[in-house]
Amino acid sequence: MIIGSGKLSLNCLVLKIIAAVFVCLTSTVVAINVPNPNYADALTKSILFFEGQRSGKLPPNQRVTWRKDSALLDGADKGVDLVGGYYDAGDNVKFHFPMAFTTTMLAWSVEQFKNSMGPDLQHAMEAIRWSTDYFLKATNIPNVVYAQVGNAEGDHNCWERPEDMDTPRTAFAVTAQAPGSEVSAEIAAALASASVVFKRTDPAYSKLLVNRAVQVFEFADKYRGSYNDHLGSWVCPFYCDYNGYKDELLWAAAWLLKATRKPMYWIYVKQNIINFKSDMESSLSEFGWDAKHAGINVLISKFVLDNPSNANPFLPYADTFVCSVLPESPTNTVRYTPGGLMYKSGICNMQNPTALSFLLLTYARYMKSRVIRCGNIDVTQKMLIRFARSQVNYILGINPMNMSYMVGFGTKFPQRIHHRGASLPSINQHPEKMGCKEGTPYFLSENRNPNLHIGAVVGGPDIKDYFVDSRPNAAQSEPTTYVNAPLVGLLAYFKAHP
Repeated sequence: MIIGSGKLSLNCLVLKIIAAVFVCLTSTVVAINVPNPNYADALTKSILFFEGQRSGKLPPNQRVTWRKDSALLDGADKGVDLVGGYYDAGDNVKFHFPMAFTTTMLAWSVEQFKNSMGPDLQHAMEAIRWSTDYFLKATNIPNVVYAQVGNAEGDHNCWERPEDMDTPRTAFAVTAQAPGSEVSAEIAAALASASVVFKRTDPAYSKLLVNRAVQVFEFADKYRGSYNDHLGSWVCPFYCDYNGYKDELLWAAAWLLKATRKPMYWIYVKQNIINFKSDMESSLSEFGWDAKHAGINVLISKFVLDNPSNANPFLPYADTFVCSVLPESPTNTVRYTPGGLMYKSGICNMQNPTALSFLLLTYARYMKSRVIRCGNIDVTQKMLIRFARSQVNYILGINPMNMSYMVGFGTKFPQRIHHRGASLPSINQHPEKMGCKEGTPYFLSENRNPNLHIGAVVGGPDIKDYFVDSRPNAAQSEPTTYVNAPLVGLLAYFKAHP
């Protein structure tokens, strides 16, 4: 998440002016005769990124060597082991709500596109397991789910390496008396989706995951409530639940249906899609770490496309999502930059192009020859795939700035990303401890980051395709795990279908 903004340097302002002139001259991206990016290279790097986000005791096969062990006492304040998991972005807090969504999307990426991943499949599964091993720890006590480790305010007041952290590593939990249905249900979804991934290669682990997912879902559903009400002063404004917890309950049940094939989960989804109708219909186009509405309908569409009697309201909802996103649709509600990138207001816009494009690509593969009617426009499978490719290509460099927004991909990419570990000299170069404020000169420096965080996808350009490569410009320059997770699936598909 974001540390204080600070003022942009003169060089950054000049860069912004140059970018503005460039965009005015180019207006829109013309992709005619432009070769597709190297999707295979981007896939490898998008998965490597997760190794740079690891918390805990790093394994012997760790490939990102500028990172070292960190946060080895997490959970000690509560007498539990909470070592491991991921840092969500450029800070050193473990926020379990977005971490769980990241895990679910990594698992869905592998479940859908594993046959296209080649040698990267093993690394993708390791990325999932790094998270699920952690969530098994976080849910080990019945009716207790740990929701966060670290004091965000204290952490954001420092600019220091994760290996040096001296800010409070407080562990926060939701319980039967202080529920948090959204974070608990999202963790259940993560465990259930991962159980699908490991079912053939490690059936014992898969069974452990799905059994825990069932327990955590039952807890989330029985003790309903938002963690905002009990942990709000710690989780907000960073990862408040703005969309309520009902979508997470449906999302988890849908993944348990996929993982177990038990009718009870179909009954739950079918009944509650009606019970939660007002919540669902107000957010049919939303999908990300906070809102699962569009994802629920796309996921369930796989079950109902061959059974018309169960199609309502899932297919109409999924079709509404498609029509609200595609730029040529007369009912489109999403803005686009002049260069063609999907843009929604808020910090870290790039989560929208990756997450929504993943859904469109997945729905396209489910629908096959089916045609969606958006006003007077017929939308086909090919149109959805073409649109998803346009978003991926923009991220990888086919855009007005002619730059990749993935670090280490292509010849021009962000060099000053808002990321503590990447922006400070590694322990290899600076073995002495660096205190809370010792990193501030590096944060304010205009120098390039000393460590390339390969595969990190930053927040991206603004509504006019402008991008300022500046560390204090967190909204544009900070990477997050939940941007990369759905991109893994997209890149795997386009690697196999260049």
